[in-house]
Order: sequence, then C-alpha cells, then structure tokens
Amino acid sequence: MTDGLFIAGDWGTTRLRLVLCGEAGILDRRAGPGIGQSDQPPERTFLSLSAEWRAQHGPLPAYFCGMVGSRMGWREVPYAPCPADPQSLGRGALAFGSEGCQVFLAPGLTCTNPLGAPDVMRGEETQILGALIAHPELAKGRHLLILPGTHSKWVELRDGTIHSFMTVPTGEIFALLRAHSTLARGAPEDAVPSAAGFAQGLARRQRLLPSLFETRTRQLIDGMPAADALGFLSGLLIGSEVESALESYPGFGEARLIGDPALSALYSEALSMHKLVSSELDGGDCAFAGLRSIFRKA
Repeated sequence: MTDGLFIAGDWGTTRLRLVLCGEAGILDRRAGPGIGQSDQPPERTFLSLSAEWRAQHGPLPAYFCGMVGSRMGWREVPYAPCPADPQSLGRGALAFGSEGCQVFLAPGLTCTNPLGAPDVMRGEETQILGALIAHPELAKGRHLLILPGTHSKWVELRDGTIHSFMTVPTGEIFALLRAHSTLARGAPEDAVPSAAGFAQGLARRQRLLPSLFETRTRQLIDGMPAADALGFLSGLLIGSEVESALESYPGFGEARLIGDPALSALYSEALSMHKLVSSELDGGDCAFAGLRSIFRKA
C-alpha cells in the first residue's frame, strides 16, 4: 500500500461518490449507483470501481459513510447516540476486510429530536464533522446547521458536538407529489422548477395544505406553465419546512447550509424571509473531510 493514500466513499440510497485521497487532498473520483439502485452486492460495486486504484497502489483502506452501513447496505452498523463528536463516531465504526482492503463503515447517529420523537441520520453526521474542520469557529457555542435533501436535517451544534437534530422529509414529499399526484400532472420529466414559481410558493408557505391544490388550479385556470407550477410546489414545501422547523430551533440569527449548492440556494431564500443569514458549504467536500477526521480519531 502507498503511504498516506486511502479511499473515501459517501454512499447513499441514490448514488455513490468514491474518491482516492492523499495528504494533498482528492486525487481521483468515481461515481456509482446508490445502495437502493445497484443490481449487485455493495462489495462487488466497490471492488469494480476501485480496481484501477488498487491495481496501481495495492490494497488501500476504505472509509464509508451513509446508507452503506444500514440494514439494506453492505453491513449494518449500530447508530451512535447524541451528543456525538469525532471520537465517539470513530469508536462506533465497523471494520472488516475485502480483497485485502481494510473497510470502515461510519455508524450514523440517533437522538430524541425537539418534538420528543426518535430520529436517525446516516451520512450527514460526517458532513457536519467536515464543516467543523473547514470552519473551526463552529466548535464554540451554539450553531444551527441545515442539510437539505430527500430527508432534510436540522442540527444543533453545541461546542463542536452534535447535540440533537430533526428530520423533515421535504424532498421525498416533493418527489411523491410530482410523480404520483394530480398536482403536477402533465409536467415533463425534465421540467425544472422555476425561480418565479418558487417565490410564489414561498409567499403561500403559511397555508400549506389549503394552498397545495393551487399547484393544479393555477395551471388549469390561470395557465401557469409547468415549470412555474413545480416551482410553486417546491416553494410551498420548503417554505413550510423552514417556517415550522424554526419553531423548534429558536434564537438563531444565522444558519450554515451543507449540501447541493442549487438546493442550498433555495433554502437560503426561504431563510432570508425570516431574517436569518445563511452561508453554504459543499456537501461532498464536507463528507470526505469528515471521513478523514472520524477515522483518524477512531
């Protein structure tokens, strides 16, 4: 094995992002199917995508976070409880061998959320730790982090530890309504929600359920284009999420958004309506930095 080289993977339900890392940072990248989409076992997917790297450098340690450690993944890893820091996540990791490579799976987290319900995350905890590395000021005091996605996470940091979090399945609800309801019927599969429609939806965020059917009636009666209708639906859902989640996380004047830049920009617009300042961090970069941190402290 070449000293200092390792493989890191952010392996969720819908996609796998695999990178070859060294002391200088990311050296090469590969992409593959998510845990819920592959037609072969996770081990075969990993060995296939990493074959060139292993042929060149020999067996390499591989660090993973995300749904790869779930019941439907490569191997199940028990959740670590909150509050959690890099050391506790490292201690909860599962290690095993694969074709000479030492594989490590991060454990994910569980907590009781502000609504008093059990909650879980897999993968986002690693992005949060990466954000702590990139922004050391987050290690002191209370901070609000938001990780938009299929299952958005609202996270409270206290002195550099993940104190608690809350999941809001906004992305999943949007996908279900778009594909399986009458609200967006007729919208082309490749239609992109418009910014104008999103702003209209945000303005109606406080009446989510009564306003949902407007997604359809504005198309039927007002001639709203499909892209505006999709934007309206997205604005309603994201606006409602932000409105209700801030009730559980009062007292913050700013938030850090971690995830896809385009989606983070929509949340930033919604947060601005509540006079919250937000800044955006790339979720992929944070995940790989967090993986390095977890396993160096294991």
